Amino acid sequence: MGSSPAAINTSNQPRSNDLSLSAGSDLEAIFKQKKILRSKVRKSLKEMDPAQRSLEDNVIQRIVLESAWFKSSKRLGAYISCSALREVDTSKVLGEILQNQSKDVHECMVKKLYVPRVEDKNGHMRMLNISSISDLNPNSMDILEPAPVDSNGNQREDVLQASEPVDLFLLPGLAFDKSGRRLGRGGGYYDTFLRNYRTLADERNWKQPLLVALSYSLQIMDDGVIPVTPDDIYIDAMVSPAGVIPITSTTSHRMENGL
Repeated sequence: MGSSPAAINTSNQPRSNDLSLSAGSDLEAIFKQKKILRSKVRKSLKEMDPAQRSLEDNVIQRIVLESAWFKSSKRLGAYISCSALREVDTSKVLGEILQNQSKDVHECMVKKLYVPRVEDKNGHMRMLNISSISDLNPNSMDILEPAPVDSNGNQREDVLQASEPVDLFLLPGLAFDKSGRRLGRGGGYYDTFLRNYRTLADERNWKQPLLVALSYSLQIMDDGVIPVTPDDIYIDAMVSPAGVIPITSTTSHRMENGL
């Protein structure tokens, strides 16, 4: 794997917007390019050796769990990985967070976890607080998500209605590059949600959360390959089996110093 997995790679290029749409650009052409790239990445993920996938899952999760920026985060949002979608596994990360909630508060810092719940087919999702894996149930797509109410009939806390800011979001995706571009699956769920959360954070004068994508090696594209529109949200960093890749020097400093 080369360098130490937990090391932060600062050799990436600064974030640039050279692929963002300029006035008069054809959105339809951009969407077509995205569709073609999604198809290619899905094919590569389908052909990925299961042993290699398992190895990369373990390395990526270990990097996250050992990092200062994860350890120092008090409130975070994370996706529930789905093997059918061939997403980087998050089970160990989520297990560690939820396990700590049952420990003595003096032994470790208890983290508050929010996970996605899809609301409709129009790109809307919420992130709701859970305290146990048993809070999750499969939806119509067989993806685990929380019910709107807990076992006691109480409404789960929605992160957009929380009184304190989120420190970190762990994000899925199909492809990423070292300038911070992210290619999702086409539903627009994360872009819409993150745009709303950033607006909320600005309104409340909160520090913006760190947006960290988890990526298999084959999902990292060369700069210039991923097409973007003005509505696409850029990530702050990604974690691959090679280590942590911050997008900017500001992000690098923030991650090295534990948010």
